Amino acid sequence: MYYLGVDVGSVSTDLVLIDESSNVVEKIYLRTKGNPIKAIQEGFNILRNEYEDYEITAAGATGSGRMIASTIIGADAVKNEITAHATAALEIDNDVRTIIEIGGQDSKIIIINNGVVCDFAMNTVCAAGTGSFLDRQAERLEIPIEEFGDYALRANTSVRIAGRCAVFAESDMIHKQQMGYNHSEIIRGLCDALVRNYLNNIGKGKTIIPKILFQGGVAANKGIKKAFENQLGFEVFVPENHSMMGAIGAAIIAKERVKKTGETNFRGLDLAKSSIVTKSFECEGCPNQCEVVKIYENNNVMGYFGDRCTKWSNRTRENSKLA
Repeated sequence: MYYLGVDVGSVSTDLVLIDESSNVVEKIYLRTKGNPIKAIQEGFNILRNEYEDYEITAAGATGSGRMIASTIIGADAVKNEITAHATAALEIDNDVRTIIEIGGQDSKIIIINNGVVCDFAMNTVCAAGTGSFLDRQAERLEIPIEEFGDYALRANTSVRIAGRCAVFAESDMIHKQQMGYNHSEIIRGLCDALVRNYLNNIGKGKTIIPKILFQGGVAANKGIKKAFENQLGFEVFVPENHSMMGAIGAAIIAKERVKKTGETNFRGLDLAKSSIVTKSFECEGCPNQCEVVKIYENNNVMGYFGDRCTKWSNRTRENSKLA
């Protein structure tokens, strides 16, 4: 029996299958490209070809697109990224006290005490230092993103780069290029600046103590990891499945939920073959006037989301049970 976790983010959609011992048996990384439904179906199609004969007994959803993912796949658990990342981290190491997570367009810090999340923070304004920004700089410098961190480690000196804003950081990098600094020095300076910005903003007021896990796609950047270690004075550990921790956490939570309830809402991998479209309408039931999204599967209503009071989403769950 396997358990599915789906993490739908602004940049990527991650799917994982875990076994009874929470070991990862399959992981799929897909670009969301502004179409989470298509990304989920693409991931399901890959899984269907490989695991059609296996039983998937629970499914969980997380990420910024967790509500639409939950409605589509029939998730047994829907959790925010903080809970999902903390669950996955604690599964692999009970001694973790601080989680640094940097994804495609957001960053977060999670503080854990005695196995419980006691504090957290997320970026709210600027995407400087996230994966999409680093992708952009690697492309501009014509350096493969996989080698970006290696360049930083080769530098003997660090150039001072303004890291509080993505626009200013890029302008400062261009200025340093025009002054004659080489790519390694500039990239190391950028890594130092982005980590400095992270600690001064997201980490402001937080007590950061080891053991520290670095999660998210940006954890693959050796330059960022080294910059964190230099500025914190502690070793920073990168989990093997660092880019999939949100999906892993969602799968673990779903597994535990289904073991308690004894039943699953998961719709199955054949969802990959369905025709799924969405329409929205404004609910006039109260002054909130929520914009509700209505999802159709093969011209039949499969669910709603977006309502604050759960008037529409609850109706769907009730109808599903009656069916």
